[in-house]
Order: sequence, then structure tokens, then C-alpha cells
Amino acid sequence: MNMNNSTQTTNTYMLNPEDPAETARLIDLDRTVTQEMGGPLVGVPDLPGGAQVLDVGCGPGGWVLDVAFERPDIEVAGVDRSNILVEYAYARARTQKLSNASFGVMDITRPLDFSDNSFDLVNARFLTASLSRDAWLPLLKECRRILRPSGLVRLTEPVDAGVTNSPAFERFQVLIAQAARQLGYGFSVDGRTFALSYMLPRLLRQTGYHEISVQAYAQEISYESLAAWTDFFHNARIAYALGQSVLTTQDLITQKAIEELYQQMLIQMQQHEFCGMWHWISVLARKPAGSTLEGE
Repeated sequence: MNMNNSTQTTNTYMLNPEDPAETARLIDLDRTVTQEMGGPLVGVPDLPGGAQVLDVGCGPGGWVLDVAFERPDIEVAGVDRSNILVEYAYARARTQKLSNASFGVMDITRPLDFSDNSFDLVNARFLTASLSRDAWLPLLKECRRILRPSGLVRLTEPVDAGVTNSPAFERFQVLIAQAARQLGYGFSVDGRTFALSYMLPRLLRQTGYHEISVQAYAQEISYESLAAWTDFFHNARIAYALGQSVLTTQDLITQKAIEELYQQMLIQMQQHEFCGMWHWISVLARKPAGSTLEGE
């Protein structure tokens, strides 16, 4: 499988994925989501032996490694624009002796360095804060190009970052959504949410996919949910510490105010009365056999 390890990539992440704390957070988030969904390929029709699978924006490689372990009879590749994360993912594959997993550096905002009709499944998860709204249609067209006829694309994206009874947490969500809108992420008309999940089916139809189906997920993150709360709290503690500079840079809040809000959020989330629910969706779509987009 040809993967060009080009270093000419564009960094469009809201948070720096190469920060060690953020890398660790992404690994934990990947594990949590896969576990909650019931496995890395849940909802995907059974892939034949020898199938070729690609994960776009693979980060530290967790999903690729899970699929490679679960299905040693197929080839799984991951691409990401971060050379550090790709090297880390490759090291994990070697440590786990997963010879059917491979990784490469690739800028997913540019034409993908793969031949037409190369993959049976293209997967992408949580690109919300790393792919600008203008880049979604070009990426989906590229995924369609590299899919084999009747191949599948699966997109997993958050509906929200959690809905809770913590005033500080909820205030943080509003600020992050506003920053995302100002930076060009999501499709929100008012900056209250990322507003990506409900757009995915339409974006897929616009780029020529059919047989589109949606699977919704909800995870309780209340204090009483124990393990789920622990994972969510750990995720929030890191993400919102790293995200403070984004909010202040966008002039949405002062440094002193965001530090105080952050501490209030941590305190409120550790109260026994803390309740919350986190929602995300997976959208599965198929490339028609033998069809082309209008104008191609």
C-alpha cells in the first residue's frame, strides 16, 4: 500500500495533538469510544478476508490497532498529518506485533496519495476540531474516489461535548463552540454548538454516497457512573486546560476568568450530585457501484 510520508502538511487542529498530555487524552478517548460502541467495527457489514481499510486522521492509531487485532486477515492503514503521532502509532503496532497495521504521514486537507478504488472501508472519527467546514466536502470526495465500488465510509462525530448540570462546564462548552465557529470549524449558525453531526448525511449525499444510515450513542457521565465518569473527567481536565489559550486568543474571555472557570468546573464535576450525558453518532454510507459525481 503506497503512503507518501510527506512533511508538507497543514496543522489545523484546535488543540496541539503532539502535546504529550493531548496525545494521552486522544488514546484514552479512542479506547472509551470504541468500548462504548461495542468494538471498532460495530455497525459495519462484515468485511471479506483481504479487505483494505483506511483510517483518516488516525492520531495515535488506536482504532487501526484495534481493527488489526480483531481482524488479522485484513490490511488496516492509518494516515495523519502529524509525523510524531504516526511514528508513535507505528511503534505501538510493532510492540503489539500487528504486521497488518501500517501508518503514514498525509495531509487530509489535500488530495490523498492513494489510487482510485483502493479501499473497502474508509473510517474517520472525531475530526470535528481538526477539519474546517470548508474541508469536509473535498475530503468526502477524496474518500469516495479511493473507495472501491460499493465501498463504505463511516464517520463518527460528537453531537455535543457532554450535557451536564455543572454551570461552569456548560459555560465552557459555549465558549469552545464560539471559538470553533470563529476558527472555521463546524456549521453552527449561532456558535452554540459544533453543529456537525446533523450535517453529515447531507454532506454525504452531496458527494454521491447512498444507503446512508445513522447510529446514535449516549454515555452517562454522571459521578455515580464511576468508570465512565472517571474517563470523562480525565478527558475534560486535560482538554480544557489545553484549550484555555484558544479561548483567550480568540478574545472570548480573559486569562484570569478562564482559570477561575476551569477550577469551578473541576470542583463541580467532582461533586456527588454531578450528572451528565455525552452523545455522538456514526454515519455509514456506501459508494454506488459504477457511478460518478455530476461534473466528474
